[in-house]
Amino acid sequence: MMQAEAAKSTTSTNSEWKPKHVLRKRILVRYELYLMLFIPIIWYILFKYVPMYGITIAFKDFSATKGILGSPWAGLAHFERFFSSVYFWELLWNTISLSLFQLLVGFPIPILLALLLNEIRLRWLQKLLQNVSYIPHFLSIIVLVGMLNIFLDPETGKINQILMMLGMDPVNFMQKAEWFQTIFVSSGIWQHMGWGSIIYLAALSGIDPTLYEAAKIDGATRLQRIKHVSIPGILPTIIILFILQIGQLMDVGFEKALLMQNPINASKSDILPTFVYKNGIMGGQFSYTAAAGLFNAVIDFTLLVLVNWFAKKKTDSSLW
Repeated sequence: MMQAEAAKSTTSTNSEWKPKHVLRKRILVRYELYLMLFIPIIWYILFKYVPMYGITIAFKDFSATKGILGSPWAGLAHFERFFSSVYFWELLWNTISLSLFQLLVGFPIPILLALLLNEIRLRWLQKLLQNVSYIPHFLSIIVLVGMLNIFLDPETGKINQILMMLGMDPVNFMQKAEWFQTIFVSSGIWQHMGWGSIIYLAALSGIDPTLYEAAKIDGATRLQRIKHVSIPGILPTIIILFILQIGQLMDVGFEKALLMQNPINASKSDILPTFVYKNGIMGGQFSYTAAAGLFNAVIDFTLLVLVNWFAKKKTDSSLW
């Protein structure tokens, strides 16, 4: 009995020791790669985790002269002020509606573009379409908003000139609150769909070609091959990118929304990030807007955990 227990103890000790020994040996063999990891690790610690201490000003009456440590505690006063403000629900609805609109319309487009490019057999045409769709990604936000102002100008804009040719009245799109979300999302799709399709094209290139050949032999049409081979092949990639997208659902493009915003369309364009910028950076209400920003971050984190849990439960793909 004692020998069996001793053997069991030795076996468990060896099983615990072996993974540690293998990891130590792997680090020693590939120490150059692990040394390279220190650069991004140090960067994340210095610029992502250390600044998180500044979150405490959301619970303080922050004063620049006293600093974070010297400022008095305020508890949840700033959160209560933010939640009870008259514009809280409008800000929350504008942010959520714009985020969901952008997710529901913008997320599938790069997938469809990648599937389309993957089905093109003429290599020169495929490369041409890839390059044309990639280029807008490299435009700065300022240039993009400037282009929107030019093309949508009610007098000289090409869109309104086409409308007038069709006998319709010109529309001042950039000054209409009801057009803000449509312009914001559609211009974002045009700018980023080509760049977003790169990952899906890489995933499609990793699918075993024999699966397509077997499907052809079975008489599958091109649409059936896409449905039963291509889409299942890139489904893990789609799930991972969808989870990452959900994790930044509330972080709508701040710079673009701010540049497109004006007093007339503010009822739709005023979102949580622009509110934090205008009242915090420009208005000096640091503790108040830190509370609003922390609320925004908590929603993103909660959604990320919930969606990742659901994906892990229903599929084999998840972030952790």
